[in-house]
Amino acid sequence: MKRFALLLLVVFVNAAPVPQVIRGVVVADDGSVLPGVTVTLDGRDAVVTDAQGRFLFPAAAAGTHTVVAELAGYRGVAQSLTLPAGTALDIRLTLKPAAVAETIVVTAEAPLLQVNAAGSGRTKRGDSAYYAPILEHDWKTAARERVTTFSIDVDGASYANVRRFLETNEPPPADAVRLEEMVNYFRYHYPEPADGRPIAISTEVAGCPWAPEHRLLRIGIRGRTADQWRLAPNNLVFLLDVSGSMSPPDRLPLIQQALRLLVDRLRGDDTVSIVVYAGAAGVVLPKTSVANKDVILAALDKLEAGGSTAGGEGIELAYKIAEENFDPHANNRVILATDGDFNVGASSIKELETLIESKRRRGLYLTCIGVGDDNLNDGMMEMLAGKGNGNYYYLDSLDEAKKVFGRELTSTLVAVADDVKVQLEFDPGAIQSYRQLGYEDRALANEDFADDSKDAGEIGSGQSVTALYELVPNAGAGRGRIAALRVRYKDPGAAASKELTAAIVDDGKSAFDATPDTQWAAAIAEMSMLLRDSPHKGRSSWADVAALARATRGEDVDGLRGELLGMVEKARNAGVPPAGAQASRLRSR
Repeated sequence: MKRFALLLLVVFVNAAPVPQVIRGVVVADDGSVLPGVTVTLDGRDAVVTDAQGRFLFPAAAAGTHTVVAELAGYRGVAQSLTLPAGTALDIRLTLKPAAVAETIVVTAEAPLLQVNAAGSGRTKRGDSAYYAPILEHDWKTAARERVTTFSIDVDGASYANVRRFLETNEPPPADAVRLEEMVNYFRYHYPEPADGRPIAISTEVAGCPWAPEHRLLRIGIRGRTADQWRLAPNNLVFLLDVSGSMSPPDRLPLIQQALRLLVDRLRGDDTVSIVVYAGAAGVVLPKTSVANKDVILAALDKLEAGGSTAGGEGIELAYKIAEENFDPHANNRVILATDGDFNVGASSIKELETLIESKRRRGLYLTCIGVGDDNLNDGMMEMLAGKGNGNYYYLDSLDEAKKVFGRELTSTLVAVADDVKVQLEFDPGAIQSYRQLGYEDRALANEDFADDSKDAGEIGSGQSVTALYELVPNAGAGRGRIAALRVRYKDPGAAASKELTAAIVDDGKSAFDATPDTQWAAAIAEMSMLLRDSPHKGRSSWADVAALARATRGEDVDGLRGELLGMVEKARNAGVPPAGAQASRLRSR
């Protein structure tokens, strides 16, 4: 028996009790909760279970109903029920795994996994991707909650995925748009650390383009650029999904091209192992020095897709190989590449998180690469990378593969600062209220800031991270200090954190007087809110986004800023924001 993709797309529902509701939980036959299950009421209304396996139909009519629950790798279940008028009905649905017969042979003569599967070899639920829901930050009153804390995030997967939608004139799902990843996809001109520290911080306050009566705070953090020859060697394990769904050109073949780019960038003292998984997991290349580059490339070229997915076994085997070859003086990392139809085997999602966190604490990190379009488990990939102290990238084209693997990944593989946390303390005399833009899943309790046992994001060599806050100043407040900024980080491998502090000063700049970095970040934030049809978008418009982006495009060495202007036009043509509004209504059902 195998369990297939436990999908992390969830639906936020109202917690307050309402009349005539049907609510419940979906569990496996061992009693563990099942997130990502599609639950349908009378064949019409559909919701998806949250991380605790819960679902809710908040406005069901009194009478007889049929509830159906379905999840890939499980046998669907239907239950008939009667809902009395003015009542709430709680139900429990149990799913049993579906059987898949398959065999696997890992040949000893050549680094190639051969998979033979009975039937189609692959089970999936529908042709759609899955995204963790985003509940945007709301306004906080500075007099009551003057302190706010979050972990940094330098992922860029959301932007590449959104671009894929817009390239076909299709509006992206609202929850595919993670504002902080959209902003952090781009390079910014933040100053290098000049005091021997691994990171430097900079801030700016200016007018808010979509709400002129508000202020916009931009926080920039830049990691030290380390000389390549000084970087520790890389001890990498490629964990590759070779299941049947990976056969299209934009999946396994694209991953093979991307990893070729990475291998070409690695040094002779780096090493690579390759683990693959389909019906089961196997090692196709033991630890091999990049000095033998032709052996690694030959192993990559021989990979073929076929069979079903056993991702949980793959992760366990990849970590086993990484531990056996662990080098305390190297960067030890697993790089997982998959379309996201990810089976966690006999382990629950919580057990998988625990496994990845335990390996992270022992110095084994995890980076995730997503590909494909019809069943991308975006929420799972983002979660895995976060727990594994790694980045999550999405490849929508060979150009993106060149950007990630040819220019970025070799620098970000090695962290210059671990567990980077940011804390702001606003002055209630200057600021009436504030809200953070993005970073919804990176929020931390304020007491976690000084707790060195709490995990946070890392910054690689030369990486930068940007965070934005929208501020409502107090009436009559003038220029001057508005907040204190504190940033904590650990030197790689250290147990104790160090702290940087800075005063945030508003010197009265208008939106047009801000630096190009702040204006560009504001344009991307405004674009993101329009794509999401955010309730906080204010007076945002596509014309404003285009004008602001065009004015601050700058030198645009890699052409990405110019590309964004084309995406703005495609978003107009795709009918955004009405699509975002539709997605918001879906989440609130």
